[in-house]
Amino acid sequence: MKPAAAAPPDALGRALRDRFPILSREVGGKPLVYLDTAATSQKPESVLRAVDAYYRRHNANVHRGVHRLSQEATEAQEATREAVRRFLGAADASEVVFVRGTTEGINLVAQAYGPTAVGPGDEIVVTEMEHHSNIVPWQLLCERTGARIVVAPIDERGELDLAAYEARLGARTRLVAVTHTSNALGTVNPLERVIAAAHAVGARVLVDAAQGVPHARVDVGALGADFLAFSGHKMYAPMGVGVLWARRDLLDRMPPWQGGGEMIRSVRFTGTTYAPPPHRFEAGTPDVGGIVGLGAAIAFLEEVGLDRIAAHEAALLAYATEQLAGQPGLRLVGTARHKAGVV
Repeated sequence: MKPAAAAPPDALGRALRDRFPILSREVGGKPLVYLDTAATSQKPESVLRAVDAYYRRHNANVHRGVHRLSQEATEAQEATREAVRRFLGAADASEVVFVRGTTEGINLVAQAYGPTAVGPGDEIVVTEMEHHSNIVPWQLLCERTGARIVVAPIDERGELDLAAYEARLGARTRLVAVTHTSNALGTVNPLERVIAAAHAVGARVLVDAAQGVPHARVDVGALGADFLAFSGHKMYAPMGVGVLWARRDLLDRMPPWQGGGEMIRSVRFTGTTYAPPPHRFEAGTPDVGGIVGLGAAIAFLEEVGLDRIAAHEAALLAYATEQLAGQPGLRLVGTARHKAGVV
């Protein structure tokens, strides 16, 4: 084994560790070290307190009551919607739809927008590095509509082959579904170029930002994306809450995905008038506690600073890569020039 190099700067890690209650426990007689944040993140004290306070003091259904608790719950939910809008650089809070997570957000687009835009012989382009949740919904849409999946390859480093991707775009391309950051390889895609090429042939673009939003600044206006989804539980918020952001003009044209309370303006047995976005896509009682937790997680990220987080993760990645390099029988899979902290 090669000699150990100097440890990376870890002042930020030491300062933040105590803010995560679960990290105070021991496993096998040693302090817990948690390295599975790509699957789900642990929760800081501020998020746990926010969820607890909601259920202790404000719990009520939103947008449906005139009593004090309902008004407070509604205000808390809509405050988080505005926090998400600001966090993403979106133009309007009505572009922010609360869902259970990235998977549900992608399925919402596939099932509500997909049939209005995709027909027999049309093409949906995905990349080889996509998570299952950004493959299977499009396969289901293709089964329903007669469209087909076109796969853009990656190279040996785990980077998207941009020339091959652009060659696969054409007159029948209706949608491109691409990850911001690969959960398995760590590859961070050049989304500006990917999106611009798709728009040049008239296609819409959905970005799976589950692994991107917690680790880097994502500005939907600067990206030029049409849809973007992410999960709260990968960015220190509770499980079961996430966001689909979409351009308002697209949401306006999309039919409801699920029917029930909240997504209606008026209901008669002879017909129903649907609510405008985002409520049109938020049928039923939402996870208000989780949404409040998402707002607290955004506040936590903004307090620490995404630039500081990115720099710390880059130092850890460099340290881990150096320590693993040259180990007998070990090969690193995913060596993209621009990658996140995944090994």
